[in-house]
Amino acid sequence: MDADLIKLVNQLQDTFANLGGELDMPQLAVVGSQSAGKSSVLETIVGRDFLPRGSGIVTRRPLVLQLIHTPASESSAQTYTEWGQFLHIDKRFTEFDEIRREIEQETFRVAGQNKGISKLPIHLRIYSPNVLDLTLVDLPGLTKIPVGDQPSDIERQIRSLVLDYISKQNCVILAVSAANVDLANSEALKLARQVDPQGRRTIGVLTKLDLMDAGTNALDILTGRVYPLKLGFIGVVNRSQADINAEKSLSDAHEAEDDFFRSHPAYRNIAHKNGTRYLAKTLNQVLMNHIRDKLPDMKARLNTLMGQAQQELNSFGDSAIYGDKNQQGGLILRLMTQFARDFVASIEGTSVDISTKELSGGARIYYIFNDVFGQALLSIDATHNLDNQDIRTAIRNSTGPRPSLFVPEIAFDLLVKPQIKLLEAPSLRCVELVYEELVKICHNCTSSELQRFPRLHAQLVEVVSELLRERLGPTTDYTQSLIDIQTAYINTNHPAFISGSAAAATALTTPPPRQVLPRPSQPASAESVNGASWQDEEDESTDEPSASSTAGRDARSVSSTVHDRSRAGATSAPPTAPGGAGSSNRHQTHHHSSRHASGSGGAPGTHANGTAKETFLNYFFGQNGPGPLAGSTVDRANGGGGLAPVGRDVSGADPALDSGLMAGKRSIDSNAAFDMKSLGKHIEAASDSSGHLTMREEMETNLIRSLIQSYFGIVRQTIQDLVPKAVMHLLVNNTSQQVQNRLVASLYKPELFGDLLNEDEALVAERTRVKALLDAYREAFKTLSEVTLKST
Repeated sequence: MDADLIKLVNQLQDTFANLGGELDMPQLAVVGSQSAGKSSVLETIVGRDFLPRGSGIVTRRPLVLQLIHTPASESSAQTYTEWGQFLHIDKRFTEFDEIRREIEQETFRVAGQNKGISKLPIHLRIYSPNVLDLTLVDLPGLTKIPVGDQPSDIERQIRSLVLDYISKQNCVILAVSAANVDLANSEALKLARQVDPQGRRTIGVLTKLDLMDAGTNALDILTGRVYPLKLGFIGVVNRSQADINAEKSLSDAHEAEDDFFRSHPAYRNIAHKNGTRYLAKTLNQVLMNHIRDKLPDMKARLNTLMGQAQQELNSFGDSAIYGDKNQQGGLILRLMTQFARDFVASIEGTSVDISTKELSGGARIYYIFNDVFGQALLSIDATHNLDNQDIRTAIRNSTGPRPSLFVPEIAFDLLVKPQIKLLEAPSLRCVELVYEELVKICHNCTSSELQRFPRLHAQLVEVVSELLRERLGPTTDYTQSLIDIQTAYINTNHPAFISGSAAAATALTTPPPRQVLPRPSQPASAESVNGASWQDEEDESTDEPSASSTAGRDARSVSSTVHDRSRAGATSAPPTAPGGAGSSNRHQTHHHSSRHASGSGGAPGTHANGTAKETFLNYFFGQNGPGPLAGSTVDRANGGGGLAPVGRDVSGADPALDSGLMAGKRSIDSNAAFDMKSLGKHIEAASDSSGHLTMREEMETNLIRSLIQSYFGIVRQTIQDLVPKAVMHLLVNNTSQQVQNRLVASLYKPELFGDLLNEDEALVAERTRVKALLDAYREAFKTLSEVTLKST
């Protein structure tokens, strides 16, 4: 029964080594410093030379050595009684030299040629009638400094590897120390005490007892008086290097070892408790007792592992149902429904696995609407790309050949439509961003069960993506039409625009307060026709010049007044200048004939510069204001002020001037007609080359800007409200409503079931491994239960 225990553990160890199980098997781990004699102890136990030898570190991979006792065969057909077998190769090795070479080659294959180490163990079974059932793990020897081309951290690597084995509670530590070195310097005992401070699962082995200095012995250590261990110390004498070179047999070495203990005066009384044979028996008994003690823990651990393996296998599903069309259809329909439900739940924020670390699903769409799209619209300046020159040009072009009395509405329409078009790019980008987020949500909708079928998942994503692409076109077109609708009709009757434009016009065009002298009941002379003498008007003109402007009452046609200054006319001209007073009186009589026919009738006593009286038209158009309409008729007639320029030719002289019809006459006559050049290709709407705006132009420009900003704000607010609604209705909600029907119509076809339910190859292999591991757990649990019943 005891032999069955060790065989059972060996079988479980091999099974779980192949399947990757997590069950810790009871085992013996050989720990010791480099060249302490670990390999020699193992070879002595086995009775064969089969381990690699050499200088420096030789054991660079853990060697799991399973010794299996076989009864001596009485049949003459079998020519060998001892053989070895590796777990990584299906071959029996009857020559132990071949076993040594295979260990070296396997070590080089995994650990390399540079004296490095590897944690991947080598599994070796040795069948022999001369061994006891035993399982040992030969670990690399502990070292201090790297030698040759060893890694610089070789000490840390080896120590970590050894601790991985001996820190497990199911491991019995076989601490090998050389007797000719002070026990206080034993690295093996130091590590053993670190993981087993009470010494309950540590066996001490003293080697090289025959090499101790003359007059010294290790009796106190072997009897436990120096370093007490529950399992005690056992002394052994291995072959020396000279014996190995002389090919001394292990049987002779056993006899020499027995003679040494029987004849040594210090060890003769404890000779029966030392030696390799006693060590093998002790290890066999310790291992069996350890296995027996750990059986309940192993059964409990196996029970837990079986539950975990069963749960993992259930997550992979059962492959037996995939041959039935009805079951396949039901599975696909259930997975499609779950996929559509997860897609809609992610958008609506009702998913069960909502992240608390970052925005996900529909919250990202809201972030696009509110933060990304909203901030993009707010960042657009309504008039940032309109300079004064553009506005003046639009005003001039919209009036044609006629001079403008008011700010034309056509100029406002011409300028505001391109500004509204600035909202188109952010709106279309908003649609694209929401589409991208929906595609991401679609890709993230998966489950552990759906991951088993990568083709089905890919088709589900493709169908939903196709549905999203179909909805992207109508959504984009409708969003673009919202911008086109705003530019198709400029509604200046909008309540917000009327109130905003009226306030802006009032702020821009309110004239400053001006002092008006009281008007007498009846004019005493022609000098006080308008309530002020010529001298008063001259003082008012020179000391307190003022500008007045009014806004039109209708928002569709806003009037702009220009600067109104009272001028003294031609005060510097002599009063007897021929034609001066008559011309002035004629122009003034033309403007005021209906209201002041007798006030400026051109009497001989009337002064030439006293005709500039303040009437309604003079107040509106101004006496000397800037612009083509602001010049006084009197000044134009008298030549006191030139025509106000309305543009500037920046194209340069036209070379056609020298070849025109009147080219020959330019050199003959100096008439002003010959100084009138042909127009160039580009003419700016500027008063002068300096670009300085006159008062009227500045008021008109500022008024247009305020109107554009007011109306642009209305349109921006409308677009910011309508675009998210359109995206939600046409793209998000429509897709959510149609996704289930589209999936069923596209994928629920019996001829596609087999291809859609084709599982991932890696998943199939993993399920096979887990199933085999579960079967191994069950078999081990059954075997352990039977062993427990037999022992009772």
